[in-house]
Formats: sequence, C-alpha cells, structure tokens
Amino acid sequence: MVARSRVQAHLNDHVVRLMQCRRCPRMQSTPVSGGAIVSDVMLIGQAPGPREPVLQKPFAHTAGRTLFQWFEKFCGLAESTVRSTGTDRVPAPDEIRNCSSWMNDEIKILRPRLIIPVGRLAIAQFIECTKLEKVIGCKFCVHRAGHTFDLIPLPHPSGASPWPKISPGKQLTERAMRQVACHPAIAALTGFERSLSRAKSKKTRRN
Repeated sequence: MVARSRVQAHLNDHVVRLMQCRRCPRMQSTPVSGGAIVSDVMLIGQAPGPREPVLQKPFAHTAGRTLFQWFEKFCGLAESTVRSTGTDRVPAPDEIRNCSSWMNDEIKILRPRLIIPVGRLAIAQFIECTKLEKVIGCKFCVHRAGHTFDLIPLPHPSGASPWPKISPGKQLTERAMRQVACHPAIAALTGFERSLSRAKSKKTRRN
C-alpha cells in the first residue's frame, strides 16, 4: 500500500507538470491526459483530435468509441478500467522528442506490464513499423526507460481508415485484441472489474 501511494504521488506530480507543458510552440492545443491513474496497463495514443482538448480526455470522440468497443467485446473491460495516456500530435522530430520524454517519465513511474500503442505513429515510438501487417497481431518484449514490458500494437480506430475493417487488417486486429484479452495484466483488470461489479450489486440489494 505504501509503495502504491508513493507511485500515485509521483504520478500526480507528473500529470501536473505535463499539463503545464508548452515545449512545442507550433502546437495549437494543450496536452491531454487520462488522469493520474496507477495501472499495469498503458494505452498510448498518437494524436488528439479537435474534441479531446475540449473534453480534456484522450480517445474522447468517434475513434475512441470504436477503440473501447474493441476492449468491451474482446476483454469485457469498460473504458474507465484501462489506463489511458495520450501523447501530443507528432508531425515533427523535435515534437516527437519532446513528447517522448514525458512518456519515458511515465513509464519509469508506472513500470507497466503491458503497453498498447494505438496507430502507426504511436507504434513507431517503440518498434519499427513500416507496415501494419508486420506488427498488428504480434506481441513484443520491449525495453524502454529502464523498464522491460510487453507491447501489443493496435491499428488506429479512426473512421477515416478502412484498415481494421477489411482483410487482412480485420483478422489481424481481432488477433491482437485476443492477445490483449489473454495478457495477465488485462486478466487482473478484468478480475478487479468483476469484483467491483459484485460489490456494487451487493450494496444495491442491501439498500
């Protein structure tokens, strides 16, 4: 409990500093954070759209709904159960470096068991991604920021991209989601959510 409290305190400080970041003068919006949530799973986005800064959470619009439908269908997980962290849009090398330092700091704090990068740009921050067909549906062991973790890439769920909807993307996306669902870190989250649901059900019956 003490160790988790220490991690939470470090993460709180990290998010406060992140929200004040103005390292990239060309950026039109402010950083978007999923909040200071301690978890063994990190969901890494690549480019918040116009709705995310307004709603102040990552994956907040159409693509986000599709993404979390995948998690609901294959893992039985609600959006709030999965740790979300959105990096800024990365059109230039200096902005990639700036955002990467924040991500590295967060990896050092959380030491996640599983990282799920969503979309080609996010995936490329961890492994080579010349073609989605070569990485989607595969699990990788990655070392970054002094920590080793599993990496399961997902395609971007944007409605503008047909890749996850047609062959071979559809089959590879389903394979990747099954890998996510079977991962021990996700299994632990699923068990936690079921326990929470049972506790709420008991409380409702007592009332």
